[in-house]
Amino acid sequence: MPLTELACKNAPPPTDRPYVRLADSGGLYLEVTRSGGKYWRWKYRLADKEKRLALGVYPEVRLQQARHARDEARTLLRNGQDPGAVKKAAKKVVKKAAAKKP
Repeated sequence: MPLTELACKNAPPPTDRPYVRLADSGGLYLEVTRSGGKYWRWKYRLADKEKRLALGVYPEVRLQQARHARDEARTLLRNGQDPGAVKKAAKKVVKKAAAKKP
């Protein structure tokens, strides 16, 4: 069953393990840590290897935004690109541009 915004908001931190995963659909899930942090993750497979992509922190990234980010990443994967590598390359470009500014 897909997640709701209310379920994300009220997700309690785990007591007996380091984190708990609340599944949405299409590999998207909300990971709740013992300290109360809530992180959006997307699990996917590329070349028979399981990978995870961080999509943001809840509540800054809402459920609808996380689903949209997952769909964009799925499009990249369908086109033969690794979404994790694309994100890493974009981050590198931004960092390089910021270093050039006086």
